[in-house]
Amino acid sequence: MSGASPRAVVVDDSHFMRTLLSDMLEDGGVTVVGTAANGAEAVTAVRDHEPDVVTMDLQMPEVDGLEAVERIMAERPTPILMLSAHTADGADVTFEALEKGAVDFFTKPGGEVSTQMSGKEEQLVRKVKAVAEADVGGHSGSATATGATGGSSNRGGLATGERDFGEGGTVVIASSTGGPTVVEGVIGSLPREANLRVLVVQHMPDAFTSRFADRLDAASEYDVSEASGGDRIGGGEVLVAPGGKHLVVAGAGGGRLRTRLTEEPPEHGVRPAADVTMRSAAEAVDGSLVGVVLTGMGADGADGVQAMHDAGGRIIAQDEASSAVFGMPKRAIEQGCVDNVLAAEEIPGGILDAVKLEVNP
Repeated sequence: MSGASPRAVVVDDSHFMRTLLSDMLEDGGVTVVGTAANGAEAVTAVRDHEPDVVTMDLQMPEVDGLEAVERIMAERPTPILMLSAHTADGADVTFEALEKGAVDFFTKPGGEVSTQMSGKEEQLVRKVKAVAEADVGGHSGSATATGATGGSSNRGGLATGERDFGEGGTVVIASSTGGPTVVEGVIGSLPREANLRVLVVQHMPDAFTSRFADRLDAASEYDVSEASGGDRIGGGEVLVAPGGKHLVVAGAGGGRLRTRLTEEPPEHGVRPAADVTMRSAAEAVDGSLVGVVLTGMGADGADGVQAMHDAGGRIIAQDEASSAVFGMPKRAIEQGCVDNVLAAEEIPGGILDAVKLEVNP
């Protein structure tokens, strides 16, 4: 499909919203080949039209978006972009949809919907086109996450053997489209005794990042929280950059990191941006430093891992086969500073190997 106009099915129980979304996508170069008013119609439309991408509402009568995602991924795996309410409850259900195989989500605005949606047209079209490129052919439930962890109930799934991690190390993870389940798998597989300090920058709006941190906390041996500004974290702790703010490493010492939040302009069109966090980590952190770039569209993370590499850090990128969208890892690899290109399930072990090399070179 690359290079051609993606073909989309638009699913929403509101006729007004179906029309609005269809017009926006058509204006942006996406061909809308079908629409559906509920999940059952969505499954039929996907079967009949074989689209490249589906935009899926969550709350619909008869068959809701969650069940529709499950049916589509079982019958004809197709990249799906969820349209989610910008609320905490909307975040919880959206993460369930990602577990069932949806690639990414886009938040519906509140208030004057038509005016606000029109203002987000470019962002929506860009996201739909990126999701349309995602490879979901091998999807089987939350396989990406459970491949690394053995399931979220298996906290800390990697054995450490005779490894000596000393004071641990600092890991900065960059992730975007297709990333939440991969991040969950990675964090869930890191053993507590590795004593790592981990910063996660997942492109995600506010109201979602706090719920994402809660999910990571439940899936891992590490203590995970959303950064709130002025946080100090030590070994065995994870901070998630909040939506709408950059996470900066302000200093390091005594085995702990000092962080702060800024509202400086977005980079690569995103805030939080991994480049900001990675550059600051490269400047502030002494000792073991590992940068990880996971699936996602765009170039965020490429400059950041270059800075980390130049500071003596080791760099890991997710491979194309296991990436939903190979944009961010590809750009990092093109920098020439990536030490290892690994499948999603290999990344936790790659992080531990990199830390061991840094601690015991």
